[in-house]
Amino acid sequence: MLGAGRIRALIPHQGAMCLLEAALRWDRANILCRATSHLAPDNPLRREGRLGAACGIEYGLQAAALHGALRALDAGEPPPPPGWFAALRRAELCVERLDVTAFGPLAVSARLEGAEPGGMVYGFMLRAATGRLLLRGRASIVLPAGPAHGT
Repeated sequence: MLGAGRIRALIPHQGAMCLLEAALRWDRANILCRATSHLAPDNPLRREGRLGAACGIEYGLQAAALHGALRALDAGEPPPPPGWFAALRRAELCVERLDVTAFGPLAVSARLEGAEPGGMVYGFMLRAATGRLLLRGRASIVLPAGPAHGT
């Protein structure tokens, strides 16, 4: 398990924008993280006192970023440079908002669906502590071009 401090060392999101509190497990294709920041009154994604469900996409993207960094480290390579969120597909918001106390800690999972030197595609999901699906989608991430990335 990785805690928030180690997560912040591996992804570009810092301070309150690092939304994940722990990485519970991961392998070459999947990662499962835990988050409670959806309940924090000072969550930087809140607007007008609420955290809309679409903000969960950022949770999924952070899990994907962390997974990419952990894959590289497990392979003995440096973490990839920060990428850009390029496309969202098959997004399904199953609730109106995420800041619901009854949801408890969120389970944030991401699955690597495809990778090449210029980017990757991840599927992601957020579930309540009860297992209820809150949102899911697929995201394309573009990595910067450079000699280390074959472009």
